[in-house]
Amino acid sequence: MRYKTYNDINTFYNDTYDLLMCHEAQNLIPLGNIIIGKEGKDKFGWRDPVNWYMATVSDAYGIQLVAIMTPPHNITIYARYNTIDQAAVSCLISNLGDVSVPGVMATKDMALYFAEAYCSAKAITFETKMEQRIYELKEVNPEIPHIGTMRLANDSDMYFLPYWLEAFATMNIPQEAEVYQHKIAQKKIYVLEDHGKPVSIAGITREMQSVCGVAHVYTPPFFRRKGYASSCVARLSQMILDRGFKKCVLYTDLANPTSNNIYQKIGYRPICDSVMLKFNQPSEGDAK
Repeated sequence: MRYKTYNDINTFYNDTYDLLMCHEAQNLIPLGNIIIGKEGKDKFGWRDPVNWYMATVSDAYGIQLVAIMTPPHNITIYARYNTIDQAAVSCLISNLGDVSVPGVMATKDMALYFAEAYCSAKAITFETKMEQRIYELKEVNPEIPHIGTMRLANDSDMYFLPYWLEAFATMNIPQEAEVYQHKIAQKKIYVLEDHGKPVSIAGITREMQSVCGVAHVYTPPFFRRKGYASSCVARLSQMILDRGFKKCVLYTDLANPTSNNIYQKIGYRPICDSVMLKFNQPSEGDAK
């Protein structure tokens, strides 16, 4: 096995693009990253390839494993033909050295195999943070009407929208506007107003052939217990059904009984539980 690490995004792009395109939808994230890096138009935050880890593992038949990590995000791994080559994985792990790897993202079998081998070599453990599924949409139902009652977010909402979205996700205070302006431009975030005052938000995520996701549900603490979240989610859910989708889907935090109760009152019914792989790094005391 031949391990190769890259400092030049253009070389990495040239070596891996065609292979990653063998499973384009599955490799949406690594493909998107190397395209961003090659174009070099956006170097904000993690997007500057100078900080990336890029590597391949090859044998006599060509590249068998592609790995890319854009700190602080997890390492993403693609195995040629989605076939796990144990020797290639072992080669990658043995050459990672002191590279800090917070976790892994890949197909489920690849992620689990890598995590078990990596954690065994590093004498650490891993935990599931989220189980995901990748969907592919080839055709949008032309009969879906574009109907809506709540207004879309716009640039005038930038005075509050970044804070609300971050409060929903992490409770961190955002410092840059770009990511939130992008969400506005995608026209998927809706704002509920009461007497001209924004009181709650909710957004559309993945739009499948018959199923559409709901997320980014947030109401500031001051406006809670007034029925705003229930109204916002109920109205957005009805808008989605009115467009022709057969089901709305959302994920909840089981540790938050209030939101779970709200969604069930609106009409949402549980279908299954879902879980998120991160590596548990040893503490300084454990490492000594």
